[in-house]
Amino acid sequence: MRDEIVGRGTKVFAAAPVRGEWRRLEDPDDVLELMDTSANGIVACVTDAGATFLAPVFDDLTAVVCLSGTPVSHIGIVSREYRIPCIMGATLDAEPADGDRVEVDCSGDDGLLRFADG
Repeated sequence: MRDEIVGRGTKVFAAAPVRGEWRRLEDPDDVLELMDTSANGIVACVTDAGATFLAPVFDDLTAVVCLSGTPVSHIGIVSREYRIPCIMGATLDAEPADGDRVEVDCSGDDGLLRFADG
C-alpha cells in the first residue's frame, strides 16, 4: 500500500505533511550536483546530523530526513529556523530510491515518512 509508513523519527517542529522527491545526499558533491538542477521539491535524506554541506540548498528543500541526531543537532536547528519540515534520528523500514515521491508528515507525535502517489 502506497500510504504505509516506511520511516519514523523525531519531528523537529509541528508541520503539515509535505510531498516531494526523495534524494539521498552523502557529501558536498551531491549538493553541487543538485545545485546544477534545482533543490525545489526535494526531500533530502542525510546520515550526519551535523551535515553543514546542505547550507547552499537548505532554503529550497521541501523537507529533510536525517538518519541520526536529535532536534537540537545542527540539521534540526537549521530546519527549524528555515521552517523546513524535518525528521531526526529516522529509522527506515524501506529506503525510497532517488526520485521516488514521498511524504514527510510532522503533524503528529512522531515524524513519519510515507511513499506518496503523484
